[in-house]
Amino acid sequence: MSRVLVAMSGGVDSAVSAALMKEQGHDVTGVTLKLWGGPQDQGCCSVSDVDDARRVAQQLDIDHFVFNYGEEFDRHVVGPYVDAHAVGLTPNPCIECNRHIKFDALVTRAKKLGFDSVVTGHHARIVDTDKGLRLARGVDESKDQSYVLYMLTAADLSMLEFPVGEMTKSQVREIASRRGLRSATKPDSQDVCFITASEGRARFLSDRLELHSAEVVDVKGNELGSVDAVELVTIGQRRGLNLGGNANRTYAVQVDVRSRRVVAGSAEDLLSEEVSLSDHVWVDEPYIGRLQVQISAHGAQEPAYLTADGNVHWDDARRKVAPGQAVVFYRDDLVIGGATAV
Repeated sequence: MSRVLVAMSGGVDSAVSAALMKEQGHDVTGVTLKLWGGPQDQGCCSVSDVDDARRVAQQLDIDHFVFNYGEEFDRHVVGPYVDAHAVGLTPNPCIECNRHIKFDALVTRAKKLGFDSVVTGHHARIVDTDKGLRLARGVDESKDQSYVLYMLTAADLSMLEFPVGEMTKSQVREIASRRGLRSATKPDSQDVCFITASEGRARFLSDRLELHSAEVVDVKGNELGSVDAVELVTIGQRRGLNLGGNANRTYAVQVDVRSRRVVAGSAEDLLSEEVSLSDHVWVDEPYIGRLQVQISAHGAQEPAYLTADGNVHWDDARRKVAPGQAVVFYRDDLVIGGATAV
């Protein structure tokens, strides 16, 4: 019997993970992370989520604690999210939360407390290959979360377990329902946890960042209009460009925060054959060759070639990737690395 610490978000996936670990005979302790102290009406880790997790722990007759990582969350997730918008990047705060909080601070604390492993409800798999442990896509492709976990190394994986990664979401809910867990029918969390649906991203950023208006021009430099906040515009955006009658099938194809200029163009103008990347993370050695690439949390994998300079060259031209987005590399179902678009 091993001592396991289950990160319980209040949702059904982590609840079932805790139940399964207990049924397997492990000494299970639940923990919920208190991350954001500001207003909250969506996403994970809210006050109601903490209460849901505590009640599930009571149902399972396991200990439950709350760990406060508010300062770390602000330093590693919220602050960088704001800073990224200030320079025209499109950040993914869930990836940074996983990188710095859930799979760094929490795992480090679990080790110090004598736990043998940390268990989460992520839909991803850990597989043992001839080169060691590797992260793989979850069985339920529509819920797969390997994209936001691409930074995990073999050493990290040796301390982790993802029990629901071998199941579909419907199977997870069925297990929860059969066991009478209160989160069995709870909807999945959506959106960024520290931005309220009632106020939105614009209000959140305007309280923390000076926003600037910018001109909107076409690909030939002809003036089309203006936007109120260039920091809120991302590559591929259609809505909010204030183009009036010019808005039909027009996208932001280039955003220059420093020059306060947005270039708008057609769907064809948005196409690119290559993605320039930085900040590569590799499971093994750097890879050159054919592979599959994913550019959003639940996006499709697309065939591409990874060049010697670490950039992605698409088989077929596709929409530009917004600077700041994560680009994750796969071979079959295995994650082999990832990087950030520039």
